[in-house]
Parts: sequence; C-alpha cells; structure tokens
Amino acid sequence: MAAFTIAIDGPAAAGKGTISKAVAAHFGAAHLDTGLLYRAVGARMLAGETPGAAAQALQAEDLENSALRSAEVAQAASEVAVLPEVRAALLTFQREFARRDGGAVLDGRDIGTVICPNAEAKLFVTANAEVRARRRFAELQERGASTDFARVLADVKARDHRDSTRADAPLKAAADSVVIDTSDMDIDAAVAAAIEAVQARL
Repeated sequence: MAAFTIAIDGPAAAGKGTISKAVAAHFGAAHLDTGLLYRAVGARMLAGETPGAAAQALQAEDLENSALRSAEVAQAASEVAVLPEVRAALLTFQREFARRDGGAVLDGRDIGTVICPNAEAKLFVTANAEVRARRRFAELQERGASTDFARVLADVKARDHRDSTRADAPLKAAADSVVIDTSDMDIDAAVAAAIEAVQARL
C-alpha cells in the first residue's frame, strides 16, 4: 500500500494516544507516539545528559523504557520540548516514519502544523482541562502514585500553557484539521468519530 500520513494532535490526556492506536489498527498503519520521543530525551536529561545531545543520540530502544510514563519524566519532556535544538534533532526521525509504506499515524502536538503539514488526514483531539485532569488522576491512582486532584489539574493547566505559548511549534489545531472534543465522549464514540473523519479524507 502507498504511503499516507494521519496526523493526530492535541493536549495531554485528551485521548489522542488511545485514539491514534485504534485508528492505526483500523487502517493497518504504523503508529508513533511522538510524545515518547520527548519523554525519552527527558529521561536521558534526568540521567545527566544535555537535552540536545540526548536528542541526537536517541535510539529506538530508548522508547521501550518503562519509566517514560512517570510524572517526573513527563515534566522533563515538557521542558525539553520547548528547546529548538531538541525539536530539530527529532524532526527527521518523525518525517521519515510518516512516509513509510503502508501508512503511518503520528500523534503529538505539532504533527499537522509542523512535522507533517501535508498529511492526508489531520485530527485535533481535545477535552476541557478538568476532564483531562480527572483522566490523568485516575491513571496515576491506578499506578499507586501519591498525588491529589488539585495538583494534577494544576500540572495539566501549566503544561497546556507551556505547550501553547512556546515560540517553536506551539500546540494548536491546523487550519485544515477535524477537531474532536472528547469531553463528553466515551472512548468508543471518540474512536468512531476519528475513523469516520479519517475515512472522509483518505
């Protein structure tokens, strides 16, 4: 099958990761959670490397690190993601992945606007901050993390602000993206809406 790219952007905990995996499975495409690239760089930074060097030295196996889902690494990822040298180092990796045979689904914050502006289909998955914080809080509780809802909500809002106001590739919906607000949707409805939107574009 020829290459095609599905770009899925949105803020933290909006559901874009789950939706992206389901869309990739439906269309038989490869999937890349680009946030993991920044988490992997953040983890290497926490281990003592400079962000730029960590991004240039990133290996595929770095994405398998089980610690990448920790709150500490998520915070580090958000910090390194604002650095132009980190974004530049990861750009080629993402663009090459996007044009692989059989299609690719990439999810992140700047896929439709910067990484793959010519993607065949673009989605922007969002939800209000309180809903996203509740989802993240539930995830953290399941993992036994010690935190409270107010702190999680504050983190979500701080990350939104950092992501949407950074000078390099800020989080925003591409002009030609389909916006899916999952605030009042269960995951099945959100996935169905995403597949329908992609189908209309391909």
